[in-house]
Amino acid sequence: MSSAAALVLSARGVVKTFVSGESKLEILHGVDLDLVAGERLALMGPSGAGKSTLLHVLGLLERPTAGSVTLEGTDAWSLGTEQRASLRNRHLGFVFQFYHLIAELDAVENVMLPAMIAQSRGEFASRKREHLAKARGLLEGFGLGARLKHRPTQLSGGERQRVALARALFLDPPILIADEPTGNLDRDTGEVVLELLFREQQRRQLSLLLVTHDERLAARCEHVLRMDAGRISNGRRDAR
Repeated sequence: MSSAAALVLSARGVVKTFVSGESKLEILHGVDLDLVAGERLALMGPSGAGKSTLLHVLGLLERPTAGSVTLEGTDAWSLGTEQRASLRNRHLGFVFQFYHLIAELDAVENVMLPAMIAQSRGEFASRKREHLAKARGLLEGFGLGARLKHRPTQLSGGERQRVALARALFLDPPILIADEPTGNLDRDTGEVVLELLFREQQRRQLSLLLVTHDERLAARCEHVLRMDAGRISNGRRDAR
């Protein structure tokens, strides 16, 4: 690891417990994790290890029961709801296994969604032409120039994931979090998505946290962490 100054995302002592009636289930048991500026970090582990839960906490989507998350030097979970949402929107891009596109919106509108959320109605309206041009440019660069007005149900799985990647990059966040981004795709289609993902990570010098169970995919990252039963079982190691 370079130095503490190079950290862009850091977790310390993260615990996550789910409560149902009188039952408690602890999923994360004091997890520590560091993501360094510009690196590709793979997080591996079996199903049920707590990887997705950890990503939701790191991505400011799920509050930890205990512990802290520091994002670009800010103690994220000490912020109020609106401040935290703003921090997340500016600094984090998400790519999920199941796309999470809005069925009622076409491809261009789905890509512009982060700006719709981040900006007031007036600001978005005043910049709509700029946003449209940027969204179209991203989609065209991802080979989807003929699919701009298609809704998710009219797109293949690989096309949906390319739209989701364009959406994640739309506000130019410095950090990209990808949770099994090819887990719902066949091998050839997944390779297309991965080439785009890694191309954009390198071109934009993004910090990438990638959850995967695929050793081949993890080998394309600089470092690997392994997770099991809610714990990071060993320190980071070089992927190669």
